[in-house]
Amino acid sequence: MSLPSLNQLTELVVDCFFPQRCVGCGKIGGFLCTSCKEKLPKLVPPFCPRCGRPQVSGILCPSCRQRQSQIDGIRSPFRFEEMIREAIHQLKYHNLRAISHCLAELLADYLVANPLPGEMLIPVPLHPKRLRERGYNQSSLLAQELGKLINLQVIEDCLIRVKEARPQVKAASVEERRQNVIDAFISRDGRVSSKQIILIDDVCTSGATLESCATALKSKGAISVWGLTLAREVYK
Repeated sequence: MSLPSLNQLTELVVDCFFPQRCVGCGKIGGFLCTSCKEKLPKLVPPFCPRCGRPQVSGILCPSCRQRQSQIDGIRSPFRFEEMIREAIHQLKYHNLRAISHCLAELLADYLVANPLPGEMLIPVPLHPKRLRERGYNQSSLLAQELGKLINLQVIEDCLIRVKEARPQVKAASVEERRQNVIDAFISRDGRVSSKQIILIDDVCTSGATLESCATALKSKGAISVWGLTLAREVYK
C-alpha cells in the first residue's frame, strides 16, 4: 500500500483547517456545489457567431458586419451574472487562486459539448505592472488548469501586453474599449505560425481585448484564433 504524497498530505491539512465553501450557498465541500452549478446563468443560442453576443437572429450582429475582424469567434459558457460573477471576482480580486481548477472544469465541459479548433492555449496577458500589483494572472491560472484537463499545450510568453491602459470595465463605451487596446499586444516569436489558437480570458466585455490579441497572433502567422472566456457581459 503506497503512502500519500507530500502534496496529498498538504491538501488534506489545508482542507481540514480551511475547507472549501461554495461561493453560491456557503456549503462546505467545494467552491461550487452541484446545486449551484445547475443554477449558473448559461449563455445559450441564438447569438452572433463571431462575437458571441446574444441576439434573436443568430447571424452576424450589426457591429460585426460593419467591421473586419481578426478574431474567428468568441464563446462563453455563462452570462457575467450572479454566482459566476462572484466566483470570478473571488479568483480575480480576492486571491482565491484555488478556485481556478473548478472554473477550468466548467470550461472543459463546455468544450466537450461545443468544440473549438485549437492546438494550443494562450492566456490573455496582463501588463507587467498590473501583474506585479496582483501577483498572478487569473487568465493564466485558468489556461494552465484547462490545459491539464483537455491535454493542450499552454504558451504563456509569446503574447505580451506592451501598452498599459485603464481596465476595460471602466471604459465608457465600446469604441473607447477598442481604442484602449489598439496595439496593446505583440506576439514576439513564430511559435504560433500555422497554429490554431484558443485565447483564454475570464470575462468578455466588448471583445476588444480578444480582438487585439488575435491581431497580434495572426501577424505572426496563426491560422485561426478563437476566444474562450468563462463569462460574457450581455447588456453593454
